[in-house]
Amino acid sequence: MKTQFAIKTIELTKKYNGLVAVDHLNLDIGYGEVFGLLGPNGAGKTTALSMLCTIVNPTSGTASVNGFDILKQPAAVRKSIGIVFQDPSIDSRLTGKENLQLHACLYDMPSALTRKRVAEVLELVGLEDRADDRMKLYSGGMRRRLELARGLLHSPKVLFLDEPTLGLDPQTREHMWAYIENLAREAQITIVLTTHYMEEAERLCARIAIIDYGKIKVIDTPTNLKSTLKGDVISISSTQPEKLADKLTALKIAPRIEASDGNLRLTVPDAEKLVPRLIKIATEIGVQVNSVSVHRPTLNDVFLHYTGREIRADEPESSLKMHMRLMSRR
Repeated sequence: MKTQFAIKTIELTKKYNGLVAVDHLNLDIGYGEVFGLLGPNGAGKTTALSMLCTIVNPTSGTASVNGFDILKQPAAVRKSIGIVFQDPSIDSRLTGKENLQLHACLYDMPSALTRKRVAEVLELVGLEDRADDRMKLYSGGMRRRLELARGLLHSPKVLFLDEPTLGLDPQTREHMWAYIENLAREAQITIVLTTHYMEEAERLCARIAIIDYGKIKVIDTPTNLKSTLKGDVISISSTQPEKLADKLTALKIAPRIEASDGNLRLTVPDAEKLVPRLIKIATEIGVQVNSVSVHRPTLNDVFLHYTGREIRADEPESSLKMHMRLMSRR
């Protein structure tokens, strides 16, 4: 069912015992778009994916995926989507091919189509030579590639990637990025990913939404997001960043000053000229400066600007991840 948007949410809201996890979410994601969803731990990212995948129902509002309503047509939504979850969800007792064949059975795919698609997706992720090896012989990167192949097996129109490269070494992560880029370019499917890696989001996503406390703070391209921070970013490592931040705020040194984890960040138009003054102010109030650096705004700086917190890769278990744990056990 072709519509203007691959995903459209309308005031999508989820509450747990009075806690608002997702707060009136409105998103329009086009067909063939790679869309990133970034946010601190507990910001509502995974809850939003849970609703779009029809794993949990919203408290209010609704959404459509590939033109199907998540409340009225959940079965059609599930047939339209592929999912690669953060937690492992493949059977280590089976071979790579057997895992894919099992997945095909769940989607009631005909035998001839199953054979064709299994061969195609194994080739896509470069595992055709290891198809008959048991999963316990696969490396972590190979397992993630097989999970990507499984998510694509039934030719979904929308693919959800929940932290697709978390825990992988840099070389394997680079290979996964290449697979995802190739997939977006050649298969023309819509990809929605959550990630804690700023480099990953900037490289893969056409647009990025930053979500915090269940609300969308900003949506734009990575380039446009970085351009919203005019000037250079000064990072100061000190023993008392909050004390220094209070003083600089009182002096109106910069419109926004952020202090966290022993560091101070501020964005100013003429950073190099301001640095000596900042060190002098710190000395006058008895704050020791350990180091100072100046750089152009990055996506991480944008994230801090809109949320005031750094992304940390230790997100607690969510309903989405718990669901997959149960599914893998079954």
